Amino acid sequence: MKSRLLSVCLMAMMGVLMVVSKEVLAFLPNVEILTLLIILFTLVFRKLVIGALAVFLLLEGLLYGFGLWWIMYLYIWPLLALLTWMFRWMKRPWQWAIFAGLYGLAFGALCSLVYWPMWKLPVILGWIAAGLPFDCNHAAFNFLLCLLLYRPLRTGLEELQRQITTNKRIQ
Repeated sequence: MKSRLLSVCLMAMMGVLMVVSKEVLAFLPNVEILTLLIILFTLVFRKLVIGALAVFLLLEGLLYGFGLWWIMYLYIWPLLALLTWMFRWMKRPWQWAIFAGLYGLAFGALCSLVYWPMWKLPVILGWIAAGLPFDCNHAAFNFLLCLLLYRPLRTGLEELQRQITTNKRIQ
C-alpha cells in the first residue's frame, strides 16, 4: 500500500512539475524543458511517466481548455515517452540532445496530424512550412537545454529513485 501511494504521489508531482516548467518558460516562443523532463522521467521512473503525463495533460486541458491543441498533446507527449523508451540504450548527453532537437524540429509536423481529416495536403504542408522557423527555434533550444541539463538532472533523479527504492528518508 505504501509503495502504491508513493507511486501516485510521485506521478502527481512529476505531472505538476511538467506544467510548472512549461508555464515558467511560456513567455519564450518554443522554449521549454518539458521535452527533457519527459525523456528523463521515462528513463528513470519508467512506466510512472504514463501517470505523470496523464496529470500533465489533464492540468493543461483544465488551464487552457480542451481544444484541438489538446488533442495534439494527447499523442505528441506520449509519443516522446515511447520513442525515449525505444532509444533507452543511448547513454550520452549529446545523443539525447540530438534526439530532443530532432523532436523539436518535428513538433510542427506532428501537430499537423490532427488537421488531416479537415485539410488537404497542400494546406497542411503550408502550415508546416509556415511554422518551420518556430520548429527550428524549438529544436535549437531542446538541443541546448538537453546538452546542458541532461547529466545533472539525471543524476539528481536517479538519486531520488535510489532513495525511494531503498526507503531512505527523502530530505
